[in-house]
Amino acid sequence: MLDTYRQQAAERAAMGIPALPLSAQQTADLVELLKNPPKGEEDFLVELITHRVPAGVDQAAYVKAAFLAAVAKGETQSPLISRIRATELLGTMLGGYNIQPLIDLLDDTECAPAAAKELSHTLLMFDYRHGVKEKADAGNSHAKQVLRAWAEAEWFTNRPKVPEKVTVTVFKVTGETNTDDLSPAPDAWSRPDIPLHGLAMLKMARPGIEPDEPGKIGPLKLIESLKSKGHPVAYVGDVVGTGSSRKSAT
Repeated sequence: MLDTYRQQAAERAAMGIPALPLSAQQTADLVELLKNPPKGEEDFLVELITHRVPAGVDQAAYVKAAFLAAVAKGETQSPLISRIRATELLGTMLGGYNIQPLIDLLDDTECAPAAAKELSHTLLMFDYRHGVKEKADAGNSHAKQVLRAWAEAEWFTNRPKVPEKVTVTVFKVTGETNTDDLSPAPDAWSRPDIPLHGLAMLKMARPGIEPDEPGKIGPLKLIESLKSKGHPVAYVGDVVGTGSSRKSAT
């Protein structure tokens, strides 16, 4: 699994785009490696489970959440991930399959403080919030801490303040920018793969914009040169977003 992943990652790196997130099968294979890690691969395995499985509710996230929940509850073990670390990693998954395990862990002596901390900044709770309320009503101090954190909006107030001033480098795009400039219809097949699809942005030449490969790959070299100045790059067009049926593009 690791050799295949590295090969695929290298192929995409050659295109200037990141590796794809792990699939459900790759994640399942990764879980087995985490239980019995090959020598020398320990850091890489932890990096993969931490950063290369998508958050949310796809099947790979399900596999990840199930594994981390089992580790956190002591039902399985990995020499690389402690029970508390597994709880913390569950808290990075935003919402979905990670929520019920975190609520369950509010009753766990060792992991409850970490579970409460993670739930305190989790917003995508939906009806699961009732489970936290029930535990709080039953006297669970960690559940009470979570409710208090939500009531006081700690998920927001604990974030860094918006800076008073932001310096950016302007990426000036002349003329009108519509969604087909940013998300070309002939490249619709690649839309689920955002980094790959992004290669086609502004692939047609216009004044001041020279694509890397006209009609195929947009002005990536120009954008990279702007990024090298050390500031965030701001897209500034004369008119942006007309005819937007694909809002995600703009």
